[in-house]
Amino acid sequence: MQFAVVMRKQKMTNPWVSHRWFPQEVIPDLGQFGKDIVANSAQKIVGRFLERNDLGESWLFTGFNLNLFADEAEGYYLNISAQSPCWFVMWRLEEEPQAYLNHQSQEFIVANEALAIPHRILVSYNEAARLLDGGEAVDNIPMNTEQVTWLKEYVDETYKPEPKRRQKPASFKGAVRPAGE
Repeated sequence: MQFAVVMRKQKMTNPWVSHRWFPQEVIPDLGQFGKDIVANSAQKIVGRFLERNDLGESWLFTGFNLNLFADEAEGYYLNISAQSPCWFVMWRLEEEPQAYLNHQSQEFIVANEALAIPHRILVSYNEAARLLDGGEAVDNIPMNTEQVTWLKEYVDETYKPEPKRRQKPASFKGAVRPAGE
């Protein structure tokens, strides 16, 4: 399945930070965004400027495929069994974002300012945790009911919890004696 991500740059009234970036929405890409071409034709992620106002600016990035794998089923299960199932978006601040933007959006880049580019979307809790452990920026966005239902159907088909192993009774584990005896 193809998806697009809207990244939002929100202005802040903070003496140390002027703004913050965050993923605002994950949208199914059914072809409604068209096909943009970027300078690097091997680049599959393509960004376009959406809007700028007093509160910040928004950018749309297309070209995200979501493939589900049976060996990640436990991570999907952990996501949908959470109180608020969500998308995980891994993104980076790119100092030279021109390679990711369509030609019409190049003029909207603010000089000497990095742009937040999403690089992956995922729905596995475990995969998101591995990326966070690796030092990547990963934020979440709530899934809508239709997306939760779609993921739950996949989990119901593929996830088989490991059987619980019986604990050995304490009497079989051996006595614990202080070191001085």
